[in-house]
Amino acid sequence: MQRNVYLYILGMWAISYAIRVLPLTLIRREITNRTIRSFLYYVPYVTLAVMTFPAILSATQSPVSAALALAAGLGLAWFGGSLFQVSVLCCAVVFVAELFIR
Repeated sequence: MQRNVYLYILGMWAISYAIRVLPLTLIRREITNRTIRSFLYYVPYVTLAVMTFPAILSATQSPVSAALALAAGLGLAWFGGSLFQVSVLCCAVVFVAELFIR
């Protein structure tokens, strides 16, 4: 059992290392393909969204209040609200929804 753990750690290290080193060694010139450039541009935003979205739905006592706050925040952000305004609105929506949902 103990030997397998070290093999798993070694495998994870090798894959993580390869993912970071291969692009540096294989790609030496500027990337001109629009599709690849667009993909690389949006990777940080997608990663942040994938990590944040489940936390939004599980941060409250009720998934309904989380969904209401998410909808309200998306709506305000869509119409140009600042990050502070969106966060205050979401907190207020969760507070009011948690008062009535029990």
